[in-house]
Amino acid sequence: MTTDSVAPPVARRVPHEEHWHGRVYRDDWFWLREKESPAVRAYLEAENAYTEARTAHLKPLQQKLYDEMVARVQQTDLSVPVRIGAAYYYARTVEGMQYPIRCRKAATTDGRFDDAATEQVLLDQNEMAKGLAYLGIGDTQVSDDGRRYAFTTDETGFRQYSLHVKDLDSGEVTGVLAERVTSVEWAADGETLFYVTEDATTKRSNQLWRRRPDGKPELLFEEKDELYSVDLSRTKDRRFLLLGCASKDTADWRCLDARRPDGEFEVMLPREKGVRYFPTHRDGVFYLRTDRDALDFKVVAAPEDALAEAGWREVVPHREGVFVASFEVFRDFAVVQERVQGLNRFRVLSFADGSWREIEFPEQVYAAGPGGTPEYTSTTYRIDYQSMVTPPCVYDYDLASLDRELKKQQQVNGYDPSHYVTERVWAKARDGASIPVSVVRRRGTSLDGTAPLWLYGYGSYGISIPAGFNSDRFSLLDRGVVFAIAHVRGSGTLGEGWRKAGMLMQKKNTFTDFVDCAEHLVADGWAARDKVMAEGGSAGGLLMGVIANDRPDLWRAIHSAVPFVDIMNTMMDASLPLTVGEYLEWGNPNEQAAFDYMMSYSPYDNLEAKAYPATLVTTSFNDSQVMYWEPAKYVAKLRTLKTDDHELLLKCKLEAAGHGGASGRYDRWKDRAFEMAWMLAQVGVTE
Repeated sequence: MTTDSVAPPVARRVPHEEHWHGRVYRDDWFWLREKESPAVRAYLEAENAYTEARTAHLKPLQQKLYDEMVARVQQTDLSVPVRIGAAYYYARTVEGMQYPIRCRKAATTDGRFDDAATEQVLLDQNEMAKGLAYLGIGDTQVSDDGRRYAFTTDETGFRQYSLHVKDLDSGEVTGVLAERVTSVEWAADGETLFYVTEDATTKRSNQLWRRRPDGKPELLFEEKDELYSVDLSRTKDRRFLLLGCASKDTADWRCLDARRPDGEFEVMLPREKGVRYFPTHRDGVFYLRTDRDALDFKVVAAPEDALAEAGWREVVPHREGVFVASFEVFRDFAVVQERVQGLNRFRVLSFADGSWREIEFPEQVYAAGPGGTPEYTSTTYRIDYQSMVTPPCVYDYDLASLDRELKKQQQVNGYDPSHYVTERVWAKARDGASIPVSVVRRRGTSLDGTAPLWLYGYGSYGISIPAGFNSDRFSLLDRGVVFAIAHVRGSGTLGEGWRKAGMLMQKKNTFTDFVDCAEHLVADGWAARDKVMAEGGSAGGLLMGVIANDRPDLWRAIHSAVPFVDIMNTMMDASLPLTVGEYLEWGNPNEQAAFDYMMSYSPYDNLEAKAYPATLVTTSFNDSQVMYWEPAKYVAKLRTLKTDDHELLLKCKLEAAGHGGASGRYDRWKDRAFEMAWMLAQVGVTE
């Protein structure tokens, strides 16, 4: 039997109507939401079987890609140890094992790392995962005295975490202490534990709890407003516990002296719609990164007992085109992370003399971010640095001299960076905006309009996709593919204005930007017009759904991962996880104008009878962020409408997996090899 003779599954149609704003909307595949229904599972199994049959001929290429990907990785490896209190913490991997092993070693008396010190295993995720199809580790926190280790686990992929505490003296693990835990912090006494839990239905983090040494949990705070979620953290100087309440456009905080765990969290500044601030603390002063009268944020300082705006002192002023991404304070220095023209930069403030200095990076296009420097007294600052051709590096910068020490560069077996080249391209949007595009290719790849192009996009929530390194990607580049990331509006690449220009009633800019980037790259000879591939996941899957509807002629193949495509059914159902909080990103469809705008681009609702590009849709049955039924319904409906003979495949991980797919690294590589093999085959690359 040839693959062409295999018939695709046909989902049964069950009439269902929704009545929205005085109109009737029919949805014959609404029944696929019935997760416990045997018929739903049978349909998903049939889709998986169809995908397996249609792609059987790709197994040699899939295996070859998998072997290449695994061969590049130093499978037995060690992260760079980071000091927390009297010990250094790190994770190591072992060849053949799916998960990292989390460990620590005691620091020397003067605070240095001692490789000869005895290793203590904190969590061996491989042992913990025995008998489980999935195991994710969420938050981890060690007590100030280093004797207790709080951690959370998810065994389904639904991002539903259980709280445990390990006694690091005896090795005894206590738990489950609480369910649906999203963040954890210790008080200074090393015994009192604070944690946040989420609502059982909406998955909104909404309650703060205190667990005393006697083991009795006490509810301290509940956020009633469904637009807001809460999060718990602690200042770097360990002085204050911080409880943040944030929506998409507003944030406020409460604080508690960590030395007084029996106290009450006090409001720092009253909640003010449309104003966000993010606090940290040093020497009696709170530093606030805020967008009050500052679109791209600024940093101000105020005494801890007089936080009102009248007492603010400006530390980092607001400047047009400079997005203030973070501000970290240490005993003697502060470090501000800023984004300019889509690239992160770091500047260091000396509290001794008030001087500022900037850290320099060697490449024109790169990705750099904080590497984690938890010690308040540290005189060095850790930065993770990479580019699309430079493997990840961990640098420690001396905060006094800015001299840097390379602590580690990721080993990539068989990799020669001189064989590849990366650059930043600016595409012109139809409204005149300039869109940054990060491009990487193998040196020597022809730029005469004959190469295949793999274009990736996301473009929501102000998330910036970094121009970073991915060793898997070189299996594409070595086969002549040009890889590009379109930093479209809706992302935060060019600051808060760039984000706002791609959300709510301007969301369509995200979609047209992506199309315009593809058109630009084709017109400039980066790619062949008939070999353009597109990929996006989650909100990026929404992007894939829209561009497939709007410009199906432009794409040879699309990979839509865990896609948010059934927008109206999701956003009109306030009982679904995360829906209400999303009103400030997409719009509130209970309002007619927002409903009409969202309906005009909703991928599921705008499917029609016409030719579509080859499409691979991947999802997980236990996805908590985008329910499996969105992609399942999308594929079922599209099958009844498409007029072409291009492949339409759905691959659903029915075993435990989540929004990010499988939890084990070897399983993830296998999944990625499949996706890459399918996409490559669509543009004629079969070896």
